[in-house]
Amino acid sequence: MDTLFIIINIVVLIALIMGLFFMQKKHVSFSKRVFTGLGLGLLFGIIINLIYGTDSFVTVHTIEWFNIVGSGYVKLLQMVVMPLVFISIVGAFTKVTLSKNLGKISFYGIGILIITTGIAAAIAIATSIGFGLDGMELQAGEAEHARNQELTERAAMVEDMTIPEQILSFFPSNPFADLTGARPTSTIAVVIFASFVGMAYLGVRRKQPEQGELFKKIIDALYAIVMRIVTLVLRLTPIGVLALMVKVAATSNYAAIVNLGKFVIASYVALIAMFIVHLLLIAFAKLNPVIFVKKGIPVLTFAFTARSSAGALPLNIKTQTDGYGVSEGVANFVGPFGLSIGQNGCAGIYPAMLAVMVAPTVGIHPLDPGFIISLILVIMISSFGVAGVGGGATFASLIVLSVMNLPIAIVGLLISVEPLIDMGRTALNVSGSMMSGVLTSKITGELNEDVYNDKNSLDKVVGV
Repeated sequence: MDTLFIIINIVVLIALIMGLFFMQKKHVSFSKRVFTGLGLGLLFGIIINLIYGTDSFVTVHTIEWFNIVGSGYVKLLQMVVMPLVFISIVGAFTKVTLSKNLGKISFYGIGILIITTGIAAAIAIATSIGFGLDGMELQAGEAEHARNQELTERAAMVEDMTIPEQILSFFPSNPFADLTGARPTSTIAVVIFASFVGMAYLGVRRKQPEQGELFKKIIDALYAIVMRIVTLVLRLTPIGVLALMVKVAATSNYAAIVNLGKFVIASYVALIAMFIVHLLLIAFAKLNPVIFVKKGIPVLTFAFTARSSAGALPLNIKTQTDGYGVSEGVANFVGPFGLSIGQNGCAGIYPAMLAVMVAPTVGIHPLDPGFIISLILVIMISSFGVAGVGGGATFASLIVLSVMNLPIAIVGLLISVEPLIDMGRTALNVSGSMMSGVLTSKITGELNEDVYNDKNSLDKVVGV
């Protein structure tokens, strides 16, 4: 009988997928199809949760089959992430405008990411104090104890590394291994390696123009191929979001969410407040923030459901260039950096909230100005090298808590609501990355505002 229920669930998913395909044939916009997939997935997942429960045989094995669609889609995006990071950075150097503005793009792009992470930390501190969050109120169960044991081992690795050693880990001793994503800092290592390749190209172009032109043509051809792969995969976004949302809704522990409701609410208040800051910065640049939201919905929805900033990179870059009118050079440079530097959600808000919650347990008053200033500075510095995949916030939190000499056990006590909060954190990370690209392109005079203001520019490319 259980097998029959599993088959019925699979048939329902196939029917929903066919419905999304039908919407595409009817030329329904890309954003509307993504939202439809999100809504249908949420509804279907809740129904499965209510009928079968989170840990039943039917739910577990249904999700295993659904993972072929959801996790398969994420893997297809992850497949192209490292090639895209490498070719995007190298390709950015072959653009004439980037060659002239490289210093400005680096300064503003990275600077905006780091400064907004500091702002995110300040917002998180204020929110935690405002909601009266207290780490001593959290209870540890069997799962939490197991998680803390695992984190203790991981924290030992972090504590054993000095700040110079952490910085040294960014450098690519074996770029081919880093292209496989072998280390937490592989992404930034690939960015550094690609930047060296790009700078070498600039030197060759000056001294050996013919070889430089040949290399440029090869890179342009490879970039065109990679972006075509990205376009093919991105067409599956509504279906991927549907399956991913079913999994989230069907396997969430709603009782645990209710028990930690104050922390969940406080987290999303901080995340939303920081997102509003992004929109205010866009408005300050004399751009329409409503357009920023509308065109960003597909990538933010994917980031929310998949919980992977790295997986969202292809759609991130596509949204910047084809939706917002950001120059390819800026989008290809700032987008990959946003995976490892200045993640507003994972590296900014989450570590700050945990630090404020746990500070009283070691006799530190959260309102102490010295503590607040030190915490914000540590968060801004430690935001370098945070992995853009699920678990990056945990890595960032361990670093911040260790440097501030605060207990790390609180990280494991929130395991039951970690996935729910991580969804919002990841979406904020991606929003910050795109916002940085838009502002950097605007400041350097490379933003095509006609494309930005064209309501259908993104659908013309992704939704075909």
